[in-house]
Amino acid sequence: MTGTRTMPTPFAFATATEILFGRGQAAEAPARITGLGQRVLLVHGSNPARSEWLRRGLAASGCKVADYPVGAEPDMMMIEAGVDKAREVGAQAIVAIGGGAVIDAGKAIAALVPATRPMLDHLEVVGQGLSLDLDPLPFVAMPTTAGTGAEVTRNAVIGVPEHRRKVSLRDARMLPRLAIVDPALTDGCPRAVTLSSGLDAITQVIEPYVCTRANPMTDALCRDAIPRGLAALRRLMEAEDARARDEMAWVSLCGGLALANAGLGAVHGLAGPLGGLTGAAHGAICGILLPHVLIANRAAVTDQNLAARLDEVGAWIGYAFDLPAEGLGQSASALADWSRANELSSLTGLGVDAQAQEAAARAAASSSSMKANPAALSVASLEEVMRAAG
Repeated sequence: MTGTRTMPTPFAFATATEILFGRGQAAEAPARITGLGQRVLLVHGSNPARSEWLRRGLAASGCKVADYPVGAEPDMMMIEAGVDKAREVGAQAIVAIGGGAVIDAGKAIAALVPATRPMLDHLEVVGQGLSLDLDPLPFVAMPTTAGTGAEVTRNAVIGVPEHRRKVSLRDARMLPRLAIVDPALTDGCPRAVTLSSGLDAITQVIEPYVCTRANPMTDALCRDAIPRGLAALRRLMEAEDARARDEMAWVSLCGGLALANAGLGAVHGLAGPLGGLTGAAHGAICGILLPHVLIANRAAVTDQNLAARLDEVGAWIGYAFDLPAEGLGQSASALADWSRANELSSLTGLGVDAQAQEAAARAAASSSSMKANPAALSVASLEEVMRAAG
């Protein structure tokens, strides 16, 4: 039976000022960016050749372009250096083209260039979590992986090595001015990245669907995206497929829209601390944890509506993997087995030892993601989830 909700009290739904979605939309980027500012800081991945076409297009449109490469998930030092660079060149707009780490870095730089207070004052958990005192610079996001949905979220995840945590810089004004989601930019993405980022995208449409803060808008996005994402990711593990790339780009976008307007759950509640403690890749952590968190939530959930939604997710997974309808437990286990067969690591393989698991379980209690989880999971339950994930 499909889980349903009575119409809630009025809710808000916020996203990027404008979204361009579809193959060929990236060609619009130079002209659209030029309208936001003539001096641009271009934040990109470690290989500048992948964004050279955009750099040339911006220069041809009259922009002065400065580069800022991002070769790892962002931490405070990286963001501070990017802010210094943007101020040095007098950047009027920030453009990020790359995976989720690159987009988060660009988003944080755009937010903090005008700021008058130290970054730590604005960080959640380890800082004061203060709102920005000035509006961010115009920010344009162009994802080259289908995973985080960061192109339509209002936060940036930043590592704080001193605290061994990853926390959010969050403000409603951090939503991008323009998000250009062109699936062609993801074509040929390495298989391992496709798997881990794809499982992250799927997690980010499942968790908002079963969380306690879902609303009719996020429900509509997630109901459509969950089965499509499972089918598309399975195809991409078999062969390169442009249509499946299109599907995953859509699923990733839906995930960003949904999580920004509903919430997440225990997968992301654990992934933040685990990433900060070990440096392991966020998408891989989420993909490893997802099946085991689903099983734990189903065992602990008391709300029948949420239980029905979890069962519905199990049915979608089962359908995607040609399983008989025997419940969420079997479906989730099959997803874990399939992921492992496609060379997704275990937590141990990512360097997550027992000490890190214990610390992450304790830290997850203070994470914003855990607050919307469909079931109350104790520290002991979270530790059991991680043991089951290897």
